[in-house]
Amino acid sequence: MSVSIRSATPADAALIHQFILDLADYEKLLDTVEATEADTAAALFGPKARAFADIAELDGQPVGFALWFYNYSTFVGRHGIYLEDLFVRPSARGAGAGKALLANLAKRCVDEGLGRLEWTVLDWNAPSIAFYDSLGAAAMGEWIIRRLTGDGIRKLAGL
Repeated sequence: MSVSIRSATPADAALIHQFILDLADYEKLLDTVEATEADTAAALFGPKARAFADIAELDGQPVGFALWFYNYSTFVGRHGIYLEDLFVRPSARGAGAGKALLANLAKRCVDEGLGRLEWTVLDWNAPSIAFYDSLGAAAMGEWIIRRLTGDGIRKLAGL
């Protein structure tokens, strides 16, 4: 079985959106997904696209994706990559697609002189945590994620 990674194209919008739904279902967050296929297409391939995606294929069939964007570290003084989503279909897990997606992003970091590759993982997701640990990824336990959404954003904006 051969794993390959390619950059997503506009023709992949429906596939990527389905991967997002599959990931949300796995994370028990399907009821929180607001994004439509059109939103996904616009974010990745529209004129103001600010996010990117890579597709993992196993023997030519899409089995997973990585959705990412550039961030910036003031401490490192360089841009980095923030991995928003990584998902491999359960039937393809263990074939190396997840590692290949991450290795592809790591290579991009090296090639572009980027300082970090970062992501988050749910604290209950033991298989993923073990996988990330096996790659040498450090847990940043002292950092707490904070988030504003919807009404909180509007209230802070004074609207």
